Amino acid sequence: MDTNHLDKQNFFDLGNLDSLRQSALKSDASSDASKEALKKAAAQFESIFTQMLLKSMRKANEAFEDKDSPFNSSGVKFFEEMHDQQLSVELSSNGSLGLADLIVQQLSPDGKKFTPGSVLRTTAEFDSDKRVRGNQEAKPETHPMAEFATVEQSENRFEDAESFISSVWEHAKNAAEKIGLNPAVMVAQAALETGWGKHIISKADGTSSNNLFNIKSDKSWQGDKASKVTLEFEQGVPVKKHASFRSYQSIKDSVNDFVDFLNENPRYQDALKNTAEPAAFLDSLQKAGYATDPNYANKIKQVLKRVELQSVAASLVR
Repeated sequence: MDTNHLDKQNFFDLGNLDSLRQSALKSDASSDASKEALKKAAAQFESIFTQMLLKSMRKANEAFEDKDSPFNSSGVKFFEEMHDQQLSVELSSNGSLGLADLIVQQLSPDGKKFTPGSVLRTTAEFDSDKRVRGNQEAKPETHPMAEFATVEQSENRFEDAESFISSVWEHAKNAAEKIGLNPAVMVAQAALETGWGKHIISKADGTSSNNLFNIKSDKSWQGDKASKVTLEFEQGVPVKKHASFRSYQSIKDSVNDFVDFLNENPRYQDALKNTAEPAAFLDSLQKAGYATDPNYANKIKQVLKRVELQSVAASLVR
């Protein structure tokens, strides 16, 4: 970032603030002037932040100072503070911290490449991505996305993917036949939503909701409910929300209700027309808004390729 405008700046020069004001006024008539004004303001802010940082560091070291030392007199501290203030300007002038660059990137009117910090992935990734690759034991995904807070259910515990598939397969097979869907697709979706059954949503009393597809409960739902915090995507940005989900007496009830849920909702009719083609069915399901995660369908497709699902499903097919 070009910060030449700070090269000869003095911390105590009040003319700098007036210069920023004049630049801001010019920005109304020129796009280039607007960008330059933003850069100047960002650099000034970085300078103030750096000065506060240095002041806090000095304050933290006071406990170790010898009060009788001539180097700790009020006169020395006065010049020390002046030095720190000017140092903050110098550091900002050469972009040492990089804070000004981030401010410009975030506030720039044409900053289309800016990505909110909450979406950036560093050493941590969304659990659903790791789950698909099999890198860790998955945490639950809610409908439409993964949960943040989980209360372990006291029943329907599944030791591994194989036990989950074996327990759900027969129910999925019977329910999938009603809409002409491969039961493996239904099992894969349930696996993604619940982390292979290890994180099914729990009710307030700690018992399992048996909700394999994380279907929310609206005003039309007359059965039991379970609440939890979810992560949903709004305009590409994940947002925490508190939601209410359906609760069932058994896994069988959950699987059957999933089919009924699709049949009773007009927006899923296109998906039901593509049940003979799993990939098209999943794409249509996502397009209809079943989940807000933009990669929802692809994640289920990845689960379908997992060795555990293919091998166990093959042994159960009859």
